[in-house]
Amino acid sequence: MSKADLFQSLHTKSDPVVLFNVWDPGTAGIVQSAGAKAIATGSWPVAAAHGYADGEVIPLSMMLDNLTRIVAAVDLPVSSDVEGGYSAAPSGVGDTVEQVVKAGAVGFNFEDQIVGSQGLYDISTQSARVAGAREGADRAGQNIFMNARTDLFLKAKPEDHASHLDEALERALAYTAVGANGFFAPGLTDEGLIKQLCADCPLPVNILALPHAPSASVLADLGVARISHGPVPYKKMAAWLEDQARAAIEYR
Repeated sequence: MSKADLFQSLHTKSDPVVLFNVWDPGTAGIVQSAGAKAIATGSWPVAAAHGYADGEVIPLSMMLDNLTRIVAAVDLPVSSDVEGGYSAAPSGVGDTVEQVVKAGAVGFNFEDQIVGSQGLYDISTQSARVAGAREGADRAGQNIFMNARTDLFLKAKPEDHASHLDEALERALAYTAVGANGFFAPGLTDEGLIKQLCADCPLPVNILALPHAPSASVLADLGVARISHGPVPYKKMAAWLEDQARAAIEYR
């Protein structure tokens, strides 16, 4: 089985693949040694580890170089976070995704927020961008897993999440029609809403393991197919490192 086929097969409803997001070859090797079935980068930790803010601030060339070294460091399938594809235009998104796949990734996350603003692309515009991403992936590889992300729930207050579920499903259907393989809804933590999304969504559902999100076993019972940890591992590592450094520096 190819790495691409293996990664596709890991997305099983109620038996979710856990992606403990990494940011460089060293952390990728550590997570592989811990028993991971696949490796995934996160845009926030990759940017932070290289001294940049999130939001496509890290140069694409640097992100690709880092990805290439991560792929070379592990034996597992690797998925890359491409944020908004480093372009507003579908053709530009396709070019970015093509480079990501040529760097060795067999999957990628692609978001519908307008990078650098508080808004989201409308469904029609984002669908064209998802189609562009699909074309770029297909030019470079076979069976590449596109995880289409909606930022609806990250942008809204938790008490308003229920009112956005219908739009999330509408986006999922639209993205499915143009080649998405998975649907990522970061920020959604309500068990009832997650269960409904998993029941109604035509794609495997990905949930972000935020500190206040349901446990992995509960997410599995709700029908989730993929659990990501996003920036949480990096933030915990950074807090630990700062504490250790302070204790060493302030030894008296």
